[in-house]
Amino acid sequence: MIGVPDTIIHHEERMADQRGKAEQFRALHISGKPLVLFNIWDAGSAKAVAAGGAKAIATGSWSVANANGFADGERIPLAFAIDNLRRIVGATDLPVTIDLESGYGDTPEVVGETVALAIDAGAVGCNLEDSFPANGKLRATVDQADRIRRARQMADATNIRFFINARTDVFFQRPLEQHDDTMVVEAIQRARAYWEAGADGLFAPGLADIGLIARLAKESPLPLNIMVGDATPPVRVLAEHGVARVSHGPRPYLVAMKALEEAARAASA
Repeated sequence: MIGVPDTIIHHEERMADQRGKAEQFRALHISGKPLVLFNIWDAGSAKAVAAGGAKAIATGSWSVANANGFADGERIPLAFAIDNLRRIVGATDLPVTIDLESGYGDTPEVVGETVALAIDAGAVGCNLEDSFPANGKLRATVDQADRIRRARQMADATNIRFFINARTDVFFQRPLEQHDDTMVVEAIQRARAYWEAGADGLFAPGLADIGLIARLAKESPLPLNIMVGDATPPVRVLAEHGVARVSHGPRPYLVAMKALEEAARAASA
């Protein structure tokens, strides 16, 4: 383009690529044919998972924190997490979504700024949870909806269909054996409020009962994301009951570190 600086051309090409990846990522969320995300923590693990046939790349906050010597719960500095994201995006051609925990701020304005940083680093989606990092207690639904609404506004201003995966920690409030229909009702109410605020998906980690999963998948206005745990049904069963996304959370990191430990032990024997 005559007279147009290369930096502008490069920026426009990058944004066009990011917009395409955002649409690609969004289209992967199909009820009954879930997107399986084998969560990663750095550029190297992103390359490995991409080589394994993944359709998209997703970070896990616990794994990113622990891989870099931090505890989970927004203990890892936001600037560090964004720099890590930028390296991951640069290491793969796949769409990348980042776990932003609780958005690194209580106010909607700060959450919006955090989302803007993630988009600038190349992300096409994020997880945004509705509990306080300090103690795991749930935020008021209206407060979380306000935070999601601001995140949506900031994302839309970039003209990228950024996928906001609204995580609800309802099922972390009580042990697995105490999960019941009343908790599903609360999760559905939150899902509706988050949907109205502009969320694109509902993430319900901690939920493993297939009957409750099926009800939530059916009644949520948002595609349902379930996290793999020791008691979680197989992906095939989750698919049969309407789940649209399955995340592996910290498990890939734990598996990798266990293999590394065992290899080191064998090398030292």
